[in-house]
Formats: sequence, structure tokens, C-alpha cells
Amino acid sequence: MTREGSLTLDRGLALLQAVADAGGEAATISELAAAIGTSRAAVYRLLVPLAERGLVWRDGSRVRLGAGVLRLAEQMLPQLREAARPVLRELAESTGATAHLSVADGDQVHVVAVAEPASPALHVAYRVGSKHPASRGAAGKALSLRPRGKGWVAATGEPRPGLSGVAAPVRGVVGLRASVGVVSFEQLDAARTGPRLVEAAAALAEVLRS
Repeated sequence: MTREGSLTLDRGLALLQAVADAGGEAATISELAAAIGTSRAAVYRLLVPLAERGLVWRDGSRVRLGAGVLRLAEQMLPQLREAARPVLRELAESTGATAHLSVADGDQVHVVAVAEPASPALHVAYRVGSKHPASRGAAGKALSLRPRGKGWVAATGEPRPGLSGVAAPVRGVVGLRASVGVVSFEQLDAARTGPRLVEAAAALAEVLRS
């Protein structure tokens, strides 16, 4: 690959990352240009091959991740579960709550990995493969958190009555919209659990990037 080709590839990947970092909101061309340090014209050129492969979807001047990313994510799930296992296990034991990794699936969140605490106390049985609307529950709401905002979100009574949850987004992994969270029948101390989840999400992202 030529130096020019390598630079184009790097910018294309940076652009895809910027689209992913926009979370649940569509990014504008101007925002993407500022994020990767290039012109609007360059962003338009870089979007063409990404759109052709279904990795992004354009609606006028706004851009979201495309369905092609989901296909890549499905192929990545076994690796994702393996990487998440020790992170979720530590969270479950340290919080006494059920820990889970959830990924975006359209307007739903899809639970792809779960770890339950070993203690005999009553805990939530979260089933791998279950889905619920992204608008309900901490796992889905965490996906919409802005990069420079609060790093975690708490929800009570969602996605089902009687549950308390806290979740943090997994940031910095191209094409992946996911969150790490814990859920319990008891009210969780969000101020204490939230920062712990941010650290766990960062640790998982580091593993996935390595």
C-alpha cells in the first residue's frame, strides 16, 4: 500500500470511529470534519466507500452507522463474549448484581454476555439473547451518552418493573455500540457503581483494540 493509500485508510477508519462516537445521534458532515481534522469535501469522499459497504448510512448531511456494522458485529460476537467474560465476572462479584454486556441492534439492545454473582442472594437472571427497547433501561440509555458527558447512566423500574440498573458505554472500538452494566432487584448505589462500570468498559475496550 502506498503512503497516500495508507493515509486514506487511516482517515476512513477515523471517520467510521467518529460516526460511532456520535452514539444514538446522527453526526453532521461538519461535526465529522471537525472530529477527524479535515474538510467537509474530504468527508464526503471518504463516506462513499463506507456507504457502498453498508458501514454508514447517510440522510442528507447526517450520518449514522449502517447495517454492515451489525453483520461484522455478529461475526465478532464469540470474540466479544470471550473478552467480556473476566470483566463481567469481576463486576458481578464486586457488586453482588448480575453483570451484562449489551450491543445495539437497531432500536433494540441485545444482551450478548452475562455473569451472575456466586453469592446465594437473590439476583436477576438475565438471559443471553434477550432484547428490549434502547429507550428503556440503563443498558440502552448508556449508548446515547455523549463522549464528553457523564460516563454512566442509572435507571429504576426499567426495562422491567422492580429492577435497578447502571450501565456505561464501551467507547473507542470502531463499529461497536455496546454497554457494560449491572442489574439488581435491590436499589444500586449509582454514584459508587457508575465509575466502576466506566473503568470496566474502558478495560474491555482496551482488550478489544489489542
